[in-house]
Amino acid sequence: MHSEILRPMVVLIAWTLVMLGWTLATRLPAMKAAGVDMRTLVGTKAADADRALPPHIQWKAHNHNHLMEQPTLFYAVCAVLALSGTGDGVNAWLAWGYVGLRIAHSLVQATNNRVRARFLFFMLSSLMLVTLTLHAALAVF
Repeated sequence: MHSEILRPMVVLIAWTLVMLGWTLATRLPAMKAAGVDMRTLVGTKAADADRALPPHIQWKAHNHNHLMEQPTLFYAVCAVLALSGTGDGVNAWLAWGYVGLRIAHSLVQATNNRVRARFLFFMLSSLMLVTLTLHAALAVF
């Protein structure tokens, strides 16, 4: 028997890998078109890619980076909920909501990058993360 909250965790991990694939599928051809030769690159920074590549190409990479930030807290709080035996019911639904909102955030950022929509999805997902964190605190304290 496993906790239901593990499923949205796995889906967000899979989505992060989809975004990695999308990043590579668009960024590598754009680098070639821009004359960037990875064999000669030494010590570059993200800002270098932002200068060399079109913004719509970089949006996917930026989103992939975002999926390495706040979602790490999501994974940790979901693990606490699963281990405490409170990862089912409302907490699982909140986790699915978080994942859905993060995927929506990714799709907006990777396509049209409208900040207002991104901010809305970010804030709603953050509220779900706060709620999950409160539930985890109640479970272990």
